Amino acid sequence: MRIHAAFLAIFTSLFSSAFAGSAVHVVDGDTLDVDGVRYRLHGIDAPEAGQACIGSDGRNWACGQRAIRQMEELVLGKVVECDSRGQDDYGRIISVCTADGIEINARMIESGIAWAFRKYSGDYVKLEDAAKRRRVGIWQAPTETAWDYRAHRWDASLSDRPDGKCPIKGNINRKNDRIYHVPWSKDYGKTKIDLGRGERWFCSEAEAIAAGWRAPLWGK
Repeated sequence: MRIHAAFLAIFTSLFSSAFAGSAVHVVDGDTLDVDGVRYRLHGIDAPEAGQACIGSDGRNWACGQRAIRQMEELVLGKVVECDSRGQDDYGRIISVCTADGIEINARMIESGIAWAFRKYSGDYVKLEDAAKRRRVGIWQAPTETAWDYRAHRWDASLSDRPDGKCPIKGNINRKNDRIYHVPWSKDYGKTKIDLGRGERWFCSEAEAIAAGWRAPLWGK
């Protein structure tokens, strides 16, 4: 019985390790799916998936993709827990999340891979100021914030629409997944809309979600 119990304990430990975090999916640098629930990290705003930032050498680097990789490093294979601080306009739960007890929101700010979203919270301002002094990540050189990047991309996309509005692309891929692409999406430029296939344009993310479309998943 002792041998059986020891074997069971080892098997349980290996099984738990293999599947820890298997219900966690990285959507982007500030959004997670945990057990099928979507969480928007409270108080931070990470670069968008297609966004580039300026490095200390004056060259652009893919800060949006780096934010996604950073998030993956923090959460994949870990036990992720998120609290609830209400919902945003897109039905996502605003949350502070931890991975094996480490706060994800704070770590993204400390690493210089996200901005403190001061419009909504001052919780991470001191951590942001410290990262800025160290000139890490997005603080290597003056660069466009995520919210300005989104606003500029939105305004630019409107000029390409005959009606001057509703620039969000509702695409249907080969797997018949309905995915919407906002103007700051990494694949926005190469996404074409075929109205004959049931694809369509949306005026807001909330409208796209209500119609059954989802955002792209950039993580693994």
